[in-house]
Amino acid sequence: MQVTKTARKPGRALTPEERQTKTQQLLDAALDVFLERGFEAARLDEVAKRAGVAKGTLYLYFASKEALFEDLIRSLIASPIQEVGQRMLAQDIPAEMMLRGLLNWAKKEVLGTRRKDIARLIISEAGRFPELGAFYHREVISRGTAVIRAIVTRGVERGEFTSDALDRFPQLLIAPVLVGIIWNGLFSHVETLDTDGLLDVHADLIIRGLKGGAA
Repeated sequence: MQVTKTARKPGRALTPEERQTKTQQLLDAALDVFLERGFEAARLDEVAKRAGVAKGTLYLYFASKEALFEDLIRSLIASPIQEVGQRMLAQDIPAEMMLRGLLNWAKKEVLGTRRKDIARLIISEAGRFPELGAFYHREVISRGTAVIRAIVTRGVERGEFTSDALDRFPQLLIAPVLVGIIWNGLFSHVETLDTDGLLDVHADLIIRGLKGGAA
């Protein structure tokens, strides 16, 4: 008797919500693997295993390890920075309040989360993988400095600030965040750094400088 083979039915297509959930599962697993192994030693099969999917399924979402890492940076850091900047600039509030708001956001959403670990990973890996450093600069640093410049420009135009130093050197506002990331990664077992206090004092000094020394 001849056995007739039946065609295999294709799997049900995922809804946009289901695909988004699956993507987030993969990104969560990737974050764990990248932070534990570093970029070079991280393997996609381990990411897939932790996410509970086949390695082939992972390739349906991300073409390579580099693409996975880049999407992780976009979703975890770049997009939130852009969103908080747009939200602040849409409000009619003093520029000083915006700058303090950015530093308060950094306290909670960078130094208080695993975003700081990603930044530390970039610092340690960018020397060997300059393309990662260039990507992080383009997607994260450039977005952040653009927001700072926009705030300072508004403050100068409205007469709130007499100095445009932070427009020329927006890195000044970011500097203590990087100090906190590096310090807590290298020296926290020797000396604890009050990063919240550091950022508060830094904000006071920056605002005073922008106002021409006025308190």
